Amino acid sequence: MSEFTVWAPEAKRVRLRLPGGADHEMRAGRGGWWKVEVPHAGTDYAFLLDDDDRPLPDPRSRWQPFGVHGVSRVYDHSAFSWTDDSWTGRQLPGSTLYELHVGTFTPEGTFEAIIGKLDHLVDLGVDMIELLPVNAFNGEHNWGYDGVCWYAPHEPYGGPDGLKRLVDAAHARGLGVILDVVYNHFGPSGAYAPLFAPYLSDRNTPWGNAVNLDGPHSDGVRRFIIDSVLEWLRDYHVDGLRLDAVHAMPDTRAVHLLEELAVEVESLSTHLGRPLSLIAESDLNDPQLITAREAGGFGLHAQWNDDAHHALHTLLTGEEQGYYGDFGTMECLAEVLRGAFFHTGTWSSFRHRQHGRPVDQRTPGHRFVAYLQNHDQIGNRAVGDRLSATVSPALLRVGATLLLTAPFTPMLFMGEEFAASTPWQYFTSHPEPELASAVVSGRRREFATHGWPGSAVPDPQDRQTFARSRLDWAELDKPEHRQMYDFYRRLIALRKSRPELSDPHLFAVEVRHGDRFLVMRRGGCLVAANLADKPQRVTLPGVARRVLLTTGEGVTVQRDRIDLPAETAAIVAL
Repeated sequence: MSEFTVWAPEAKRVRLRLPGGADHEMRAGRGGWWKVEVPHAGTDYAFLLDDDDRPLPDPRSRWQPFGVHGVSRVYDHSAFSWTDDSWTGRQLPGSTLYELHVGTFTPEGTFEAIIGKLDHLVDLGVDMIELLPVNAFNGEHNWGYDGVCWYAPHEPYGGPDGLKRLVDAAHARGLGVILDVVYNHFGPSGAYAPLFAPYLSDRNTPWGNAVNLDGPHSDGVRRFIIDSVLEWLRDYHVDGLRLDAVHAMPDTRAVHLLEELAVEVESLSTHLGRPLSLIAESDLNDPQLITAREAGGFGLHAQWNDDAHHALHTLLTGEEQGYYGDFGTMECLAEVLRGAFFHTGTWSSFRHRQHGRPVDQRTPGHRFVAYLQNHDQIGNRAVGDRLSATVSPALLRVGATLLLTAPFTPMLFMGEEFAASTPWQYFTSHPEPELASAVVSGRRREFATHGWPGSAVPDPQDRQTFARSRLDWAELDKPEHRQMYDFYRRLIALRKSRPELSDPHLFAVEVRHGDRFLVMRRGGCLVAANLADKPQRVTLPGVARRVLLTTGEGVTVQRDRIDLPAETAAIVAL
């Protein structure tokens, strides 16, 4: 006998439909759960609500082989043969992350194809890969933030077994795996879960109605999210989750869902005997997310730090529009290096209000994920242009040096390590004409307000927009790209070999700065950076013994001073 269950607390009637159109009445149980046992169930199934004869996929479906509108398929986690029994995990502190999108990382766009590139990442020296969302979404290609099946990996990527093979192969090479997951909204097409129960509230997010975390029947909604989190970590063996836009998850309960997640994940980590990480994306600059529960925080392990990105990006590019307006000075960068956030209860000209809260200096910097580039900061530009499209190779190296010697957890975006010339643009493949048209017009209207003509914004629905965003791995054979890759590899190796360069203690960071130059003391190392277009002589707060790494030629050191050519950085030992 096989048992099928579904949560539908407000339904009057629920039926199970099996292959051949055979329907089975389900019986209502406690808490809004419906159950039925059937002999020889087969593999495919769907549910019918009330007297509607439309078959609906299971909200907790683990496998959607026919797409998000199709029936669900039974999936047995125990049937997969893992080979990572000796894997003891990878903790976030000390790690370097590498963000990638399954569909554009390789020409094939599958989990299996990524396996063929893992040795490249091992050689580069990164510790964990972070996959953009892989939950099933409608259409063929998409960033992943339109997912509607929160338990099922996207079938064109390789489905559940494909994801497991990737995780298994990554662990065999010493690489951890983090999944980006979206629990703040459902995508616009194929979201059948809200037909079963009040998964959504009447509050809005930029992407649709917010999830119901504190209204009637929200116990079941919270359990739906928690069980999904635990399944990725336990049954897919992933090492962490990046929680998308947690600021768009309103929750007025005494115990916030994020704290509840932290408790459950800590229990699972204890049971499995390996570290598990929860990383938040938040627009609030609120250290409560990563403050220990004993100190009144939510107890998450890290959060993305856009302030670090903005401080570096504005200095490298000179851009000052939009939310970059308050950044762009050496003083700003120094404040971020010492205190993680720039906006700490200070005025935000972009928001026209005060923003953020200070970070306690005892908070370890590894709880902040920092980056020069990521999917948002590239893809949400009008034409999806990378830093390498506007910034000189010399300044790219300076930026990388500051990122990878800061007290944070550094993250690279796919292709950054070899200065990929391919853009990463916003792409969708919505089959519904009306939805496709709305996405295109909305995207162009949004960027018109930022001064870009609509004609300059690529059509997200055009398959060429997706094709242009694929990495060109042949670039690694070109000298200028290979040189950048070799530099990143040496820089990451130096970070691993010198404990000062990954020291997370914010209170230990000393920064001196002047006219487009900065010197950061990291224990027994100094990081000196000249972002100016002219040479500069910089006094050092100590006597330099030897140069460990430079971003270019012509750097000279004489005891307590260093001569830096234009757009050059150096790491020296004291």
